[in-house]
Formats: sequence, structure tokens, C-alpha cells
Amino acid sequence: MGDVALAAKITHVPTIWMSEMIEGFEGIRQFAIDGLREIGRRAEERGVDTFILCDTHWLVNQGFHVNGRDGWSGTFTSHELPHMLNGLEYDYGGDPELGDLIAEEGNAAGLKSRCHKMEGMNLEYGTLVPMRHANHFGARVLPIAANQFSSVEENRIFGAALRRAVEKSGRRVAFLASGSLSHEFAPNHISQEKLNDITDEFHRQVDIRVMQLWTEGQIESFLKMLPSYVKYCQGEGAMADTAMLFGLLGWNKYQGKGEVICEYFASSGTGQAIVEFPL
Repeated sequence: MGDVALAAKITHVPTIWMSEMIEGFEGIRQFAIDGLREIGRRAEERGVDTFILCDTHWLVNQGFHVNGRDGWSGTFTSHELPHMLNGLEYDYGGDPELGDLIAEEGNAAGLKSRCHKMEGMNLEYGTLVPMRHANHFGARVLPIAANQFSSVEENRIFGAALRRAVEKSGRRVAFLASGSLSHEFAPNHISQEKLNDITDEFHRQVDIRVMQLWTEGQIESFLKMLPSYVKYCQGEGAMADTAMLFGLLGWNKYQGKGEVICEYFASSGTGQAIVEFPL
């Protein structure tokens, strides 16, 4: 029987790559890199063999999709921010068998779910940036798309289905919700000055309150506000990753408290953090 050994909300911002690779920005996101490495250390220590990531940069318009290829290798340049993220080399094995199980459970739950294995379906940076630092021990990678028109309820159901698939699989899994908290990018005319700042102070204050609810274990209160949070703080990819995460955890039956691995920070107008939710 498989199990989920680690579950976390994580960041994937391109400024992590800039912090390593671009002159003049050295070290600006070292704390986030350290946080992702800590996630990887814990995953390896717990015997994780597959990372599942809901990647809010793999946006789809219909249904629920899993990238179940055997593996990927290549060099990535972001089409969205090529000046901030380019030349990222990668080489990971996939997990098509678990991908099939997740699609089966999603369909059994009444959601249109597919596991794809076609050539040309490559990885997005919501997977690649975190895996660069967390997956140093050769675990398999299984990306899941974020349906940008999905509801919180649909993603809750899919997260629960995903948990059932893992338990049937024999795999030991880390689930990473790869996306931001608030997600209003700074307008072009102030984008440079907002590199390390939030676009809207309202968003920062809501993000901080969300972090407080998580760490105090007030999960039911957070879940009640989640649909409004998505709407008013411009949640990335409909915050599909976050709703899946809590669906996997058991939704309002979850009794744990979030542990902050990387403190809240702003990047290009958006709110970011790394928080593990113990199982």
C-alpha cells in the first residue's frame, strides 16, 4: 500500500533562478533555495520515490491532466519571462503507472481526467524550478495541470482522488502544491521596483492572515475563505494546487498545523512561501 509521506505548499518563482545564475541578483532568493532543499532532504529521509506536483504554470482549460511520460531531459527557457529564466537543464524520470491510477481515480470521482504520454509534452517551470533544488536524489516526477477555470470543489475532489490513487499504488509520494499565494503581477511601469515587493498591500495582509491560519491549525476557517481568496487575490491557476493539497489532506477533517519552511516573501508583486503540512 502506498502513502503520502510529505505534503507542502511551495514557491517556484523565476527569481530563484536569477538568485543563482544572473549577475547582479546573486543570493536574493537563497532563503527559498534553502527551503526547497529542506523539502528535498525531508523527502529523501522519508523514502519518497515520486514527487507529484500540481504545477500552476501548466494551465489547462478543460478537465484534469497528468503528464505521465517515462521521463524528460532538455534545456528550458521560459516563454513568459525569458530574460529571467533561461538555460535550465533538466533530466528526470517519470511515473506513468501512478499517472494512470490518478486518472482512473479522477474519472471514478466524476471528473474528466487523462494521463498523457505523448512526446512533446514537456515540463513547465512550476515543476522544474522546485525540482532543481528538492529532487537531488533521483526521485520520479509526476506533474499535474491546474485547470484555470476549475472550482475549489472540483480540485478538492481531485485531491482526494489523488490520495486514493497513491494508496493503491505502492508508491511513497511527496505532493507539492507549486504556486503562489496572492498573484497580482506588478504593472510593467513599476515591475523592476517591485522585484522584492507586493503589488497590493491588501494582498500582503490577506496572505499573512492565511499563513497565520495555517500555522495555528485553523484549516476550516481558511477553507471557508478560499473561494474569495482565489477571486480577490488573483489566485494563480485558480489556486488549483492549494485546493488539491487540502483535498489530499482530508479537507476540513485535517487537524494538523502548517510548518513554515521558508518565511513569506514578495516577488515581482506576488506573495510566496514554503509551508509543510504534516500528515
